[in-house]
Amino acid sequence: MAEIDITEVCPRDGLQNEDAVLSVETKVSLINRLAAAGCRRIEAVSFVSPGRVPQMAGAEDVLEQIGRPPGVRFSGLVLNERGMDRALACDLEELNIVVPCTDEMSLRNQGVDAGTMAAVGKDLVHAAHASGRFAAVTAAVAFGCPFSGEVPASAVAKVFEAAAEAGADEIVIADTIGVGVPGQVTELIDLAREIAPRVPVRFHFHNTRNTGYANAMAAVAHGVTRFDSSVGGFGGCPFATAATGNIATEDLNYALTRSGHTTALDHEALVETAQWLSSHLGTPVSALLGRAGLFVSATP
Repeated sequence: MAEIDITEVCPRDGLQNEDAVLSVETKVSLINRLAAAGCRRIEAVSFVSPGRVPQMAGAEDVLEQIGRPPGVRFSGLVLNERGMDRALACDLEELNIVVPCTDEMSLRNQGVDAGTMAAVGKDLVHAAHASGRFAAVTAAVAFGCPFSGEVPASAVAKVFEAAAEAGADEIVIADTIGVGVPGQVTELIDLAREIAPRVPVRFHFHNTRNTGYANAMAAVAHGVTRFDSSVGGFGGCPFATAATGNIATEDLNYALTRSGHTTALDHEALVETAQWLSSHLGTPVSALLGRAGLFVSATP
């Protein structure tokens, strides 16, 4: 069985679609709690305009105030050159560069078409590497786009090719709006391995249509060991209608560990953190493990 590497994305993707705008202090506390729960890769911030996504305001302040426990790596989301400039001025080990697979999503999210963004993405990877940072490229809306519908494999392949040509350290395949099914997961894994055989693959799933965990386990069965998830199942894309529901870290952790895989995560600490965050957001926890608890065999 495999050791699974989970990137906790709640401080970014978990918060960006919520109505509540948390203070810097509360976001710092969330990140510190996640680190204490065993999260070793945490997407802490997003370098986007606070006018467009007010939930992500104060990125620099958050990074200045969080704890820095040994073995924990922090990342920031980058959409463009301006975001990269801000990110490079901060103490971050990893940068996550988003390249949408469709023109429609790219124009609405980043103001340029997909081909232009793929070229920009290469430059951003080079800038990250020049500063000694790890650079991941996320292929957004790889499973389906809220504006153009089905996404052909050829469109996803272009993002994979750009990431490979730029020398990206990791390719993240994102089901941004939660439309994917296991068959697509295996097809995209095979496509990524064909185009970029030496680049590790990570998946970012949403459970919007109740397929996120099935997709994750399909990826594990196909040899993938890197995933994104959000404690409590909070999150979604603010530019896509009804794109709610990241897969929940505690629920994913249960499925993985009960299947014999290992993670670094503390289940009870994750559940407590989700409940704490729910009280601050005024939004119920969608994850199920906090309600059901871990399975304990009955004693005869």
